[in-house]
Amino acid sequence: MSDIVLEPIARPAPIPVGEILPWAVFGGLILLLAIYFVGAEEGATSLIAGSYVHEFVHDGRHLLGFPCH
Repeated sequence: MSDIVLEPIARPAPIPVGEILPWAVFGGLILLLAIYFVGAEEGATSLIAGSYVHEFVHDGRHLLGFPCH
């Protein structure tokens, strides 16, 4: 056996915060929109008429613990 230790040649480069921040803000807005549709899109706060959105996210409401009926 030999005592040779191999070191990785490529090292990960740091990602500047300025490049991550716009994607983090975009992801946060999409997450807030999804939480709104799952949790509050019915009744007085409804943006879309009818119950189509409610029925589409109905199982997700129960899975996440939002009351709906």
